[in-house]
Amino acid sequence: MTAPSLSRRGLDAPASPIRRLTPYADQARARGVTVHHLNIGQPDLATVQPMLAAYRAYDESVVAYSPSEGYLAYRTALAEHYNGLDAARGGGPITPSQILVTVGGSEALLFAIAAACDVGDQILVAEPYYTNYRGFSHLLGVDVVPVSTHARESFAVPPERVRAAITPKTRAFIIPSPGNPTGMVLSAADLAALGEVCVQAGIFFVVDEVYREFVYPEEPTAADAPAPRAPSVLAVPGLADHAVMIDSVSKRYSACGARVGCLVTRNAALYSACLRFGQARLSPPTVDQYAALAALRTPAADMRAMVDEYRARRDVIVAGLNAIPSVSCPTPTGAFYLITDLPVADAEDFCIFMLRDFDLGGETVMMAPAEGFYATPGLGKNQVRIAYVLGRDKLARCLEILRAGLEAYNRASR
Repeated sequence: MTAPSLSRRGLDAPASPIRRLTPYADQARARGVTVHHLNIGQPDLATVQPMLAAYRAYDESVVAYSPSEGYLAYRTALAEHYNGLDAARGGGPITPSQILVTVGGSEALLFAIAAACDVGDQILVAEPYYTNYRGFSHLLGVDVVPVSTHARESFAVPPERVRAAITPKTRAFIIPSPGNPTGMVLSAADLAALGEVCVQAGIFFVVDEVYREFVYPEEPTAADAPAPRAPSVLAVPGLADHAVMIDSVSKRYSACGARVGCLVTRNAALYSACLRFGQARLSPPTVDQYAALAALRTPAADMRAMVDEYRARRDVIVAGLNAIPSVSCPTPTGAFYLITDLPVADAEDFCIFMLRDFDLGGETVMMAPAEGFYATPGLGKNQVRIAYVLGRDKLARCLEILRAGLEAYNRASR
């Protein structure tokens, strides 16, 4: 008997550079080695208390389907939240009927790409980019076209570079701000300029704003001042037909397992298509929506403390990396990721070495090889992405391990 064959789509599905080395980490733990995970954006900060309290208080006798678009109470609260962040300036207040609750921000991205593109169409991404943009595009038969950004330019995204990459098959430009994996933050002027390029080309402008609260201005604001936030594409005038905002509770409230996100757009046709996709998958999580609604009541002081902690962690990891000989790391201004050059020819081989062949006092570090965050062949070969989601003491220890690991690897490679 002949075994069934996989689809080309299944055979060619890209492995995540964030999780691909997990078997090596599992083997290290089996040897008794402690693995410090800097490869994945799983915060170690406690999930916000209002959210945890809502989970504990849920007492319905049946966990029923929710509406395909999400509960009205949650969408209403989200609309009020976004309008309070100046979203209304972009073309009138956001309404609940412009918000689709999704299974994490990931489903919102998948729906947005599916609604914008047919098989063989293209999306533009600023590389290095969030790897799931490629994964979702592959699933849908959509091609990813990179717009290269560089550390020497602080990973800025020049509008003319985006314009030059647009072809007749381009259907959307997708970018995170604050950025994963670079920590780059688009200003309001950046959003307006990039949005104008999308308007002129007649394509969608999809901005992934999952890390909006995590921004670190050059000069810290006063403790009693409102915490700064990254500007939102929803607040940019003239983009009603083009702008799509992606959001999630995962990082903002340290609730990655809740799997609640949303898509927000003033484009009624795109919203309708995404809603029909949502009807096909039935509904977003029921209990988690109640918890996400409660999370919106998190005290501003608690959010501010979270952001201040990430800023402090950033300062520890950036200073420590730049103190290692031949390591070069720009200072990110948002999110909790960075891309850094390492003095190695093949960062993936080095990351495997750290898990398979090296430990310092029974400890090692897991990082994500950055080559998988680029669409242009050869770029990122000597880089890693680091998520600074561990406490400052642990980050300091990770830097010691990394320094020693680099010395050992380069000795072995001579």
